[in-house]
Amino acid sequence: MDVRKEYLKFFESKGHRVVSSMPLVPDDPTLLFTNAGMVQFKDIFTGAVPAPKNKTATSCQLCVRAGGKHNDLENVGYTARHHTLFEMLGNFSFGDYFKKEAIAYAWEFITKNLELPIEKLWVTVHESDDEAFELWQEHINASRIKRFGDKDNFWSMGDTGACGPCSEIFYDQGEENFGSDEDYLGGEGDRFLEIWNLVFMQYERDTNGNLNPLPKPSIDTGMGLERVVAIKEGKFNNFDSSLFMPLIEKTTQLANKKITDSNIGSFRVIADHLRAVSFMISQGILFDKEGRGYVLRRILRRAVRHGYLLGFRKPFLAKLVDTLDELMGAHYTAIKEQKEYIKEQITLEEDRFFKTIDSGMSLFEEELKNTKKKFSGEIAFKLYDTFGFPLDLTQDMLRDKNLDIDIEKFEELMAEQRNKAKAAWKGSGDTLAEGDFKSLLEKYGKNKFVGYEKTASSAKIISILNKDFKEVNSLEKGNEGWIMLDKTPFYAESGGQAGDIGVIEDENHIAEVIDTKKFFGLNLSQVKVTNSNLKISETIDAVVVNRYEIAKHHSATHLLQTALKMVLGENVAQAGSLNDSSRLRFDFTYAKAMTNEQLKEVEDLVNSMIVRGISANIEELPIEEAKKKGAIAMFGEKYGDRVRVVDFGGVSIEFCGGTHVRNSADIGSFYIIKESGVSAGVRRIEAVCGVAAINYTNDIINKYNELQNEVKNQDVLLGIKKLKEQVKELKKELETAQSTSSSPIKEEVINDVKVVVDIVKNADIKKIVDDLKNANEKLAVLLLQPKGDKVMIVAGCKNTSVKAGDWIKNIAPIVGGGGGGRPDFAQAGGKDVSKIDEAKQKALEFVKANI
Repeated sequence: MDVRKEYLKFFESKGHRVVSSMPLVPDDPTLLFTNAGMVQFKDIFTGAVPAPKNKTATSCQLCVRAGGKHNDLENVGYTARHHTLFEMLGNFSFGDYFKKEAIAYAWEFITKNLELPIEKLWVTVHESDDEAFELWQEHINASRIKRFGDKDNFWSMGDTGACGPCSEIFYDQGEENFGSDEDYLGGEGDRFLEIWNLVFMQYERDTNGNLNPLPKPSIDTGMGLERVVAIKEGKFNNFDSSLFMPLIEKTTQLANKKITDSNIGSFRVIADHLRAVSFMISQGILFDKEGRGYVLRRILRRAVRHGYLLGFRKPFLAKLVDTLDELMGAHYTAIKEQKEYIKEQITLEEDRFFKTIDSGMSLFEEELKNTKKKFSGEIAFKLYDTFGFPLDLTQDMLRDKNLDIDIEKFEELMAEQRNKAKAAWKGSGDTLAEGDFKSLLEKYGKNKFVGYEKTASSAKIISILNKDFKEVNSLEKGNEGWIMLDKTPFYAESGGQAGDIGVIEDENHIAEVIDTKKFFGLNLSQVKVTNSNLKISETIDAVVVNRYEIAKHHSATHLLQTALKMVLGENVAQAGSLNDSSRLRFDFTYAKAMTNEQLKEVEDLVNSMIVRGISANIEELPIEEAKKKGAIAMFGEKYGDRVRVVDFGGVSIEFCGGTHVRNSADIGSFYIIKESGVSAGVRRIEAVCGVAAINYTNDIINKYNELQNEVKNQDVLLGIKKLKEQVKELKKELETAQSTSSSPIKEEVINDVKVVVDIVKNADIKKIVDDLKNANEKLAVLLLQPKGDKVMIVAGCKNTSVKAGDWIKNIAPIVGGGGGGRPDFAQAGGKDVSKIDEAKQKALEFVKANI
């Protein structure tokens, strides 16, 4: 039975709109991952957006609980029902039906469609919810309905907002199968398994804690697919069901090991984590040192560690992706479509970790021998700092031994490392110690940026820092430092946009602004004083000189992202950018190099947006309103309650704090000059526009004119074609000359094998070796060729005990060289041509001794 399909079909028959699973990365700054089925409907439940015309919906939502407040990672492998990635079946009502229908639908599906026996079912309701208690009695005996308090049966989004009582449905897996003290209804044991939670969203809690009835109560339900499938298949552990066992069985084949009580946990961890890692990668999450990418790395490394315990010493997880595709690819097509990309990303990250895991595990095991109460904080830190073991991975390994880490020592060493990093800071963003700027923040607060409205402004110098970031009263002629203006038109480097440059001037002096950066919210400009001195409290004119060209490139980047999504698909996600006055650089997630046709299509699309003259509408909006407009958030960026939205006529709408042109036509023209790979799964486009585009085209025209001169002012392509034909003819003549000038090659037969060892001065010795191999059944050939003061050696063997690679390795050192290759073909180079005759003699002796 396909429970997922049956569930969606059932609620569709009840008038529910079937909606797709939303991305694992939610458009919600309060969540690290989508962790429940209701997340995509959150704005409807809170009233931020109106309910759709069809006020009911159903979904099967992919969820991740492996980071942030909702984190089940450490429990995976130790319990029967915790997963990092799971599927939540849900049905929702937005002010349509309420308790009576929700209860009736749930009961019908469980007893009729799933055919679960009534005598195994129990229900809980909130202790105050008499209505739900009465409604349930229409379906189940009152003795099987239990009342619980707020802890178990009341749900809320937060301290305020929509909330309400809930009702849970439990399945009794049998007293005969469980015997712990917690195996009672409401206990922590696994006998009574919660399979469905019905939330009756009927109140709004205000700031005083009062529960005010909602005018249109709603329904939010969730049923864990993995739990229901396990029950239907008579399994007491989710991992024993058909959703996981194919992955586990494939792992046993790869490891060549049988499942035992001691290793079953590792097999389960690998199956669970492979699912999570694959889906996260398919949705554009990349391995990283922080944020979602760090969670992804933690999950994979935990899986690799358990693979290590099973005997794996090389990457293996990618070999499970085909099995995952067979299990889930039909419903979640991204797994099928991006299967090779997923494999590639997994293998690269696995390989990185396997290179250090041996040494790390040895260090861990050695320290474990000396551990009696607490594992050394110093060793835990070394495992983290040197071998890439996250702290929780070490804690996970110690959990099996019932040991803790000396966490105080670990944190002490982490703090020391952070302080060292701060001391070594060279100047790039918020990585300088906060204490260095604390006094500035306390004295002046954050200075005001006025650069959105103007590129020149009268301003007062309120602080001056020398090049070592120490506050001083003045900066002398010829010196460099940093200044803080009370209000500044200079944009500080942020969001991929380069910091502004310009001048600080008045009647007496000029200082060159060579960069602008932000430090803990302070906008500081780096200056070089050209004449006179700069002093605190002076009033000067601040003038930006590079803004317009930067704005062109930044706006072009927004249009480029739109074009890439149109050509390559919506899965393309920004992975970094840089915009300055002479170029733009845009990194994005994509599995392979773009074709010339795709690049041309993207370039044409951007230029079509430019020539349409689309006005830019830039406004600051509440974040929820910005989302409703469809604004794209930069992956990994943090946003407050209000955001700045840059909208080019609905074609491109993005959250952005940068500076932009007023109309797309101001960009001029747009040329892609390079497409390349940054890392596995990340591509980069470099492009120019504005004045840089003019310079680029002028350069091309100049080169074209030079080419035309070289081909005697005839058609350039025709001239190049003729030159290529001439080169081809000359190569043929050279080959003929070489073959005719070469002396006959000496050969002899030893033990039924044709042996050729000789010095060839003018021919293509690789080709000679290939020709000899094709013409003879048994052959051992080694040819040497002088190339100025160097020597080239090529060897080939066929159906003989002599191996070409070994032969070369023995001979090449004689002429001061080295090399190697396969048993049938090898080559090398040498630096001492004077020893070529000796090398030939030794080569002959070697083959005679080994044939």
